Amino acid sequence: MELMMRPKPPIADVPDDLFRQRLTSIIDARHPLVLLAARIDWAALETRFAGRFVSERGRPALPVRLMVGLHLLGQIKNLSDEAVCAAWVENPYFQHFCGETFFQHTLPADRSSISRWRLRIKEEDLEVMLAATITMATKSGAVKPGQLERVTVDTTVATKAVAHPTDSHLMVRAIEHLNATAEACGVRVRQSYLRVSAHARREAARLIHGHGHKQAMAHLRFIRIRLGRLIRDITAKTKPEDRGPGTRLATVLERATTIHAQAFGKKPEGGKLYAFHAPEVECIAKGKARVRYEFGVKASFAVTNARCPGGQFVLGAQVRPGLPYDGHTLKDQLAQVTRITGAQVQRAYVDRGYRGHGIKEANGPAVYVSHTRGITSPTIKRELRRRNAIEPVLGHMKADGRLERHAYAGTHGDTYAIMMAAIGHNLRLLLAWLKTPLRAMILALIATMIPRSPLRAT
Repeated sequence: MELMMRPKPPIADVPDDLFRQRLTSIIDARHPLVLLAARIDWAALETRFAGRFVSERGRPALPVRLMVGLHLLGQIKNLSDEAVCAAWVENPYFQHFCGETFFQHTLPADRSSISRWRLRIKEEDLEVMLAATITMATKSGAVKPGQLERVTVDTTVATKAVAHPTDSHLMVRAIEHLNATAEACGVRVRQSYLRVSAHARREAARLIHGHGHKQAMAHLRFIRIRLGRLIRDITAKTKPEDRGPGTRLATVLERATTIHAQAFGKKPEGGKLYAFHAPEVECIAKGKARVRYEFGVKASFAVTNARCPGGQFVLGAQVRPGLPYDGHTLKDQLAQVTRITGAQVQRAYVDRGYRGHGIKEANGPAVYVSHTRGITSPTIKRELRRRNAIEPVLGHMKADGRLERHAYAGTHGDTYAIMMAAIGHNLRLLLAWLKTPLRAMILALIATMIPRSPLRAT
């Protein structure tokens, strides 16, 4: 990670410019993004993220409000890094949201700066941002404080943007990576097998689901034999120190050996590999009629159970690698909800996949599993029926929150995708809540009466 100094603090009083108008005189003060920007505690976020940079060495970092605003806008509007950078230059509301005083014709950052800045964000920072969205929802009346004590918990799969992991595809990818790494290390292989392996993969895909199953398996054996030859050839032509732990050659050889071993049903010691560039991808069987298996990581979410005025807000989000049983994730998920919201959970509603969660009612919240008989309280029966309402929330986060087939790399990328999907969902609900004309007019009037933190200077 590059060495960067702490961001410069924003200038308190920006002087007027004779040739430019302020953004506040151009934009509509009743716009939801303007109202939302006035409710975010940017000073607290700047204090939080300033500690991720060194004190005195390196070049000054980009402003915290600019970078956080770009991440939030990309999540709210479901835009990629390139798209949000292009929209920022054209949209004055985006610039005002990111703290600009005057309209800018060029973005003071680069697209790659968003990716590098994303690597500095830790899970605890994302929890602080999620807590800020819940605080804004409570203060604006979209959620009542008592509604934070009743939650619905469920798990889903945060799928990754990887190709379907067939044996032929994985072996050909391993051959391609082995050749590229050998060329970068100056190793001359006896034969690359690139052309013949690609041809064998096409033939196997054509024959595997028809009457030529035996011929398809012969093509798969052909690829596997060539992959083994290439692994032995590179290993024999390199020194042990070149294949030391942590080197690029060692990583590629280890993954290629795993793929070579798992073909035709052999189970490697470290577990199966489902994507050459993403070894953290797991195979999760969800029992769906449309998709039998999903490839990514399990994610746990907690949302409000009651009918909140502003909609169902996400109160907690966690990444759960290792394919844990749903019931074993409930305790940590409820603890995160309490840590983020500051309210002790009184009742939690889950599906039958959480049976055997092990939470005692005397030491924790009351947990109600769906289809449980013998419940006499009409309130609990009504809230238990609302457990199914979490499914549309998960669908919205996948369709609008970039949780389906996300392209963020590594385990850190999984955590970022899951947490930002929850943050983006809450912000979209807040924007819809602030969009009501009468409510927007009243909040805009209140915003003009209360002094706000100064905007960032150009």
